Amino acid sequence: MADIFTTFSSAVIPLPAENVDTDQIVPARYLKMIDKAGLADALFHDWRFDADGGQHEPLFVMDRLAMAGRQILLAGDNFGTGSSREHAPWALVAWGIRVILSTSFADIFRGNALKNGLLPIVVEAERHRQLFELVAVEPDLELTVDLEAQLIHLPGDEDLPFEVDPFAKSMLLAGTDEIGWLLRHMPVIEAYQAGHAARVDTRVGAD
Repeated sequence: MADIFTTFSSAVIPLPAENVDTDQIVPARYLKMIDKAGLADALFHDWRFDADGGQHEPLFVMDRLAMAGRQILLAGDNFGTGSSREHAPWALVAWGIRVILSTSFADIFRGNALKNGLLPIVVEAERHRQLFELVAVEPDLELTVDLEAQLIHLPGDEDLPFEVDPFAKSMLLAGTDEIGWLLRHMPVIEAYQAGHAARVDTRVGAD
């Protein structure tokens, strides 16, 4: 389960690359990893490290000292294309990212992100361009993300509203997923099952 999603403020990591796919986010050779925390090192691995494990020069944006602790990724258009691997949002969350801003996301990536404590926010193209310009002028600019109100608070008391699936929103705010949500309703489910005989005996014919 993910941490409960609370209102937070953070400076922004600018990553203007477009059409970033899941193989670039986490190369396929890391898909056997099941320790989500360990995936932070796999995040954008081939953009960050050479074949010998040394860091590329100049440093990839997320490896710059000033980016440490930042939780908002401002990404280029069409983020998260490619395969259905959940390792992509796992690695982003393991690194510390809680929100990604882009003009669009691949549907499967968006669904996987929301199930793993990562909030993808779609912003319209002109606003997207303005955000990159703001960050270029003021690299330490902080945005405040309020999921409950579905607002991003910008400098100067300006608010940027965003859309999010209501059920996904409720899970993020509760720090859970579909299985956790279901388990919280087990008393109601068990009470219903106790009062309703099974219509089909699935054991019939079993050895």
